[in-house]
Amino acid sequence: MTQLALLVETSRKTAATSSRTAKVTELAACLRILAQDEIEIGVAFLTGETRQGRIGASYTLLRAARAGSAAESPSLTLSDVDAPFAAFLAARGSGSSARRAPVLGALFLIVGELRQGALAGVMLDAIAAAARLPHKDVRRAAMYAGGLGPVARLALTEGAAGLARFQLQTLHPIGPMLAQTAEDVSAALSQFGEAALEWKLDGARIQLHKKGDDVRAYTRNLNDVSAAIPEIIETVRTLPARELVLDGEAIALDPSGSPRPFQTTMRRFGRKLDVASLRDELPLAAFFFDALRLDDAVLAERPARERFAALSSVLPARLLIPRLVTSSPAEAQLFVEAALARGHEGVMAKALDAPYEAGNRGASWLKIKPARTLDLVVLAAEWGHGRRRGWLSNLHLGARDPATGQFVMLGKTFKGMTDQMLAWQTQEFLAREIGRDDWTVYIRPELVVEIAFNNVQASPQYPGGLALRFARVKRYRPDKRAEQADTIDTVRGIYAA
Repeated sequence: MTQLALLVETSRKTAATSSRTAKVTELAACLRILAQDEIEIGVAFLTGETRQGRIGASYTLLRAARAGSAAESPSLTLSDVDAPFAAFLAARGSGSSARRAPVLGALFLIVGELRQGALAGVMLDAIAAAARLPHKDVRRAAMYAGGLGPVARLALTEGAAGLARFQLQTLHPIGPMLAQTAEDVSAALSQFGEAALEWKLDGARIQLHKKGDDVRAYTRNLNDVSAAIPEIIETVRTLPARELVLDGEAIALDPSGSPRPFQTTMRRFGRKLDVASLRDELPLAAFFFDALRLDDAVLAERPARERFAALSSVLPARLLIPRLVTSSPAEAQLFVEAALARGHEGVMAKALDAPYEAGNRGASWLKIKPARTLDLVVLAAEWGHGRRRGWLSNLHLGARDPATGQFVMLGKTFKGMTDQMLAWQTQEFLAREIGRDDWTVYIRPELVVEIAFNNVQASPQYPGGLALRFARVKRYRPDKRAEQADTIDTVRGIYAA
């Protein structure tokens, strides 16, 4: 059996079981057998990706490429499959479609819809099991590696010494730490005791890296947006530190200091920008809440109280997020009310002794909002009636199941949409269509939408047994990928509470 055939069989077995333990066992067994030079390719394919990322192959091109016949027996290696992806990306410019078609014609192409439950968390467990290393060591390395492939290769070939080579490096962004949800500040303080409370801003998450005069800004998806926010770059360049890695928010404020709508802030991060005029028309403010590196000191794995102290030592007060350290529910509630009065979403509560968990939705960060909201994925939409005829209106909403990688439907909503939103989403949904019936268009699960709701109730109508009450659209989240949407476990926690 070739290693590609082994990978295909492992993928089939992984998809056939809902047991996380069984998935890890199958994946670990496969990783141990892969050749050293094919470990990174195998990890990418098993998690439904390619090493080259999204390659931009249209469905028209794919349909034409699939005209060939299958081989009588498996003969391809993983490298045989990986190489054409690089060749596909290299074919750019005039006539690229004609050059790309033969590349695809030689292969059955992975198009980003492989969902067998081998997500990052499961693969991390599998790498740890295959290399017989502690999970915490593999997870730490993954924080800084920028991908699971290199982590798997060094874990399996060099063991713990290989993993130790992964460190936080300036000008190499890492996945941001994410938060879970708490009912209110009293619940958060009951969990943490004394905690740091911070205003929760409805802005754009940014990670700033400074190395000498070289300063760069990255989004939560690790895209370099330095050119779009020159005023923030210039401010960070003046800070009295040789090296810095900061976590924070960029936000547009009105003349009174209150936040402008999220969509207004996001205008500064569009594809086609007149940066100079936008800078004058819509200046951005930056507020930082964490320091992951200060000169030679890597802080990410240190307790939050140490990181906050380092942050305060190098940043002026105007760049710091408003923060209160307290164990008093009454004092905390006053802080929440001050944040809301200023027009912000709510507050964050953070455990003072916890490290920074890059790329993880850690239990040591809790977001507290007065209105319940969830970031869900649109699975389908129904055609509207009456004045909404011709628009896709009624959204089918799904929460991510971390155990399987699938999306669990939680209900539908047609509320909260403006005519502008209806027109926009109809265009976006049709561009992602994967099927339809008489009244419903089913789409690739890529678009994340923030949904406000009153409560969660039991419902035999949906597979997860739960449904949202009085769900309504608050806004779309172009800054989030489907993998970053809220999980069904979060929804179950809200219901249990």
